[in-house]
Amino acid sequence: MTSTEVPSGGNGYALAVDIGGTKMEAAVVRGDGALVVGSRSRQPTGRGATAESLDAAVAAIVQHALTQLPDGADLVGAGIGSAGPIDRDGGRIFPVNMPLADGYALADAVRDAASAVLGRDVPVVFGHDGGALALAESWLGATADARSSLTIVVSTGVGGGFVVNGAYIAGASGNAGHLGQVRREGGLTLEEIASGPASAAWAQQQGWAGTSGEDLARDAAGGDAVARAAIERSAKAVGEALADAATLVDLDVVAIGGGFSRVSDDYIDLVQRALSASAAHDYSRRTRVVRSSLGDEGPLIGAAALVLR
Repeated sequence: MTSTEVPSGGNGYALAVDIGGTKMEAAVVRGDGALVVGSRSRQPTGRGATAESLDAAVAAIVQHALTQLPDGADLVGAGIGSAGPIDRDGGRIFPVNMPLADGYALADAVRDAASAVLGRDVPVVFGHDGGALALAESWLGATADARSSLTIVVSTGVGGGFVVNGAYIAGASGNAGHLGQVRREGGLTLEEIASGPASAAWAQQQGWAGTSGEDLARDAAGGDAVARAAIERSAKAVGEALADAATLVDLDVVAIGGGFSRVSDDYIDLVQRALSASAAHDYSRRTRVVRSSLGDEGPLIGAAALVLR
């Protein structure tokens, strides 16, 4: 089975693996989307990650997860969501935040680790992490009733994925949804304007003394005008980018998650306001912006959904 063939999940279980720039996680997920208690674990990644360190980390989290597979359970496959860019057909990743792991054969590593534990071949389905999260929200979360939706994360980076009529839209190479890399004002990408680190850096340039998104949240809540301006700048850029996406793809709903999206209680409202003000047509102005509802389990549920849905 290739990494793009999706087995039928039925009521079985899936091994879910989520890999990002700072950590990787795995868990066993039931057919109803619930994580098996005790099966979740993580290992660090980071800019110094190499193929060898990733091999060791994959083996560790897969081993831990599969030892918690219930007796007699039917594991139908492994689903992987990874930071990108990715080569979905080839099962490889080219992550900008892990330069030493460029071209790493992630799908093979997960397949080999899982097959070694279970003593049989384990089929693998591989996708971009933004698309996996979008599929999770469409299955069990905030976009479940949408015909056409986008789910994005605003955190240390900005990324997302599309689901249309219940199907994850992967794109030609598996990279559809890289909203953070669209160009905005001054030739900067959305991520370079709206992410947590970018917002903190902009505020520092305006004389603010903090260092992090958490500091921005605290100071804005305390009345600091520069911290508040940084938050509003991020939300406006995100909303304007979403207006373009809504005009292009005709979206019902956009769900927003990620740590920086919680930098203020009204961040989602600010994004909605910017989208509605910027969108070119009535249909795109009607796109609703909501908060994602699956929390930090969303990426693992989405990775499993690549197999189970």
